[in-house]
Amino acid sequence: MRVDWARNETLVAAVILVFCAVATASDPNFLSLTTLFDLLRNSIVTGIFAIGVLLVLVSGGIDVSFTAIAAFAMYSTTLVLVGAGVPVPWYAAFALSILIGAALGLVNAVFIAGFRLPTLIVTLGTLSVIRGFLLTFVGSKLISNIPPGMRDFSRLMMIRGTTEAGYFYALPWAFAALVLVVAGTWFLLHRTLLGRQIFALGGSMESARRIGINVRSIQVFVYVYVGALSGLAGIIHASLARVANPFDLVGLELSVIAATVLGGARLAGGTGTITGTLLGVALIVLVSNSLILLGIPSTWQSVVIGALILVGTGLPAYQARRAALRAG
Repeated sequence: MRVDWARNETLVAAVILVFCAVATASDPNFLSLTTLFDLLRNSIVTGIFAIGVLLVLVSGGIDVSFTAIAAFAMYSTTLVLVGAGVPVPWYAAFALSILIGAALGLVNAVFIAGFRLPTLIVTLGTLSVIRGFLLTFVGSKLISNIPPGMRDFSRLMMIRGTTEAGYFYALPWAFAALVLVVAGTWFLLHRTLLGRQIFALGGSMESARRIGINVRSIQVFVYVYVGALSGLAGIIHASLARVANPFDLVGLELSVIAATVLGGARLAGGTGTITGTLLGVALIVLVSNSLILLGIPSTWQSVVIGALILVGTGLPAYQARRAALRAG
């Protein structure tokens, strides 16, 4: 079986294997159930964000406001439920956060699809507006007494146990949300007409318009969908952390976009896979949580992620240029 090294998925998988080998050489306990379940747990929020970013990139746009939407949705949901003082089940809290996220995604969609403004400019604007609003009216005030339903959700475990060495490991049911998001988005992109239209839109907006695709409707769907996923990721983050911090997710944009781009999504649009995105998430989470084991200060995390972005985008571009020269 011939390995295609030109594919981002192959390169990212190889880097993951090398990184695991180096980490295991530095710490023999690295390859353990405890580490595995910690990595799976830490990939939940990043993975949901990355699936949303993938959809935007495939459609030919870019969104940097998703963490701000997530923070606003989870904080406002928690604030409303705590203020109401009425016990509600976790799924009601999740539904409210998803609706708030979708509404904020619709705001992006209005400016992008309605006024045809550049996606980067719009989402940068909403990012600044939402964070400025939180900073002005909330500041750094935490809500530590989250609603009982959210606290109960954080205790729901799919798997739990103890290793022979006495280390505890567990995987929360929140991981099922990531699985459902992955499965649903894969089905949407590869088994529906809407998914084919999203790919077509990313390939060429003008061509998509000429063949009768309603470009504005597709853009509205994409940004509302991403907003809803952001609301879901935010409420899961608050539930698992058992605290609503309005600035907890600040700065995560770079890591999420890096994971998606490393997985093969192109900023030009029309290209991207679920498998590649998940591999990118695995690599970013692995790097973010394991640098200390290699004796590398955590302050170098951004440097490593930036280098991975350059390599992950530069190498395929170089290979494509060489292929074009050979064909010419």
